[in-house]
Amino acid sequence: MKQQTIDQAKAVMIKNDRGSYTVPTQGLYPFQWNWDSALSALGFAHFDEARAWTELETLFAHQWTDGMVPHIIFHEMDDGYFPGPEVWATNQTVPTSGITQPPVAGFAALRIFERAKDRKLATDKAHALLPRIHAWHKWFFANRDPQRTGLVAIIHPWESGRDNSVDWDKAFERVPTEGVSPFKRRDTNHANPDHRPTDEQYKRYIWLVQRFRTLGWDNTKLHDASPFQMVDPGFNAILIRACVDLAKLADELGEEEIAAQSRSMASKGIAALESLWSEEHCQYLCFDRAVGALVDSPSIGGILTAFAPIPDSRAQSLVQRIDTISENCSYLVPSHPPQEPQFEPLRYWRGPVWLIVNYMIADGLLIAGETDMAARIKQDCLKLINKSGFAEYYGPMNGEPCGGGSFTWTAAMVIEILEAS
Repeated sequence: MKQQTIDQAKAVMIKNDRGSYTVPTQGLYPFQWNWDSALSALGFAHFDEARAWTELETLFAHQWTDGMVPHIIFHEMDDGYFPGPEVWATNQTVPTSGITQPPVAGFAALRIFERAKDRKLATDKAHALLPRIHAWHKWFFANRDPQRTGLVAIIHPWESGRDNSVDWDKAFERVPTEGVSPFKRRDTNHANPDHRPTDEQYKRYIWLVQRFRTLGWDNTKLHDASPFQMVDPGFNAILIRACVDLAKLADELGEEEIAAQSRSMASKGIAALESLWSEEHCQYLCFDRAVGALVDSPSIGGILTAFAPIPDSRAQSLVQRIDTISENCSYLVPSHPPQEPQFEPLRYWRGPVWLIVNYMIADGLLIAGETDMAARIKQDCLKLINKSGFAEYYGPMNGEPCGGGSFTWTAAMVIEILEAS
């Protein structure tokens, strides 16, 4: 049964392979997405190491000169997705979007390197990628942490990967919709509209894109120009973990300066995360930098902090928090707690379970010594696969498959869970 599931997962990844990059799924997402690619590389590494490195190489081949790695790369034209390159208008040689995504590539690069059977290939590829990944990490703190707090802000919900999270609702009220050019969504042609963000949210997404476009995508200006400045604990945890892991990779490769700088950024971030802790909710919360206040929304973002090397006492508290949430759902870990009034079990990031987030939470808990909860979360992942296949995400109550089907990073996480266990 295990090998059969792995073979099915490989087939999904091969189906979505475009040679040098993967698409998340056919139709709904026809381009290369940033954190999708990095996490998908983990899956490839178990059966094709060279292909795993190629996935990361292709992503970083389109890094901007200032260090940013965009969240979408439009390798080939496809009018089945909105907003396409003509809306972003970033003037890159190969069209890209103008915002970024959670920087999991540093974590992925170390993990692939550590497990590599072809040591020469791994060393050569890691040497080439190391300064590029480090430049991206430095870009975050230079452009998204202007006050040098140790934590970075996202300036568009799409950057978080959690597009329509309840966390953004109040802040999104500040984002206008006036002046948004008429548009036609494509996502609802491929997935149930009840599983997707609303039209009102989309108008605000596009208003932000148009706003940044008027500033020529100058990253030295975008943070302060955005009415949406959110310090997401989950996003920062991924960045911190990536810095920690890149330091380890730099040590292996003899790059002492990169190792030292990476550890310094991570240490400052870990300390700063404490400012986001909520005793009331027993987890971390988002911080709305535009108004200077924590966001009273106990979502998955505050639990994803387990991915970073947070204090053991915090990891223990997060396990208690997850256990409490589990009393109201059938599958862990819902993107928003079922006991909260805003919970929507099938709508994108307002309730459903995502295997990529489950994997990162479980990985962090395992390192923290919380092995029972890590195993429980992974087991729920496999139960969802057995029940509903390789969907984009799942209903936490009944395990319904939601969003796109035959999803690359879902398949990659299944291979990673089964092969690494």
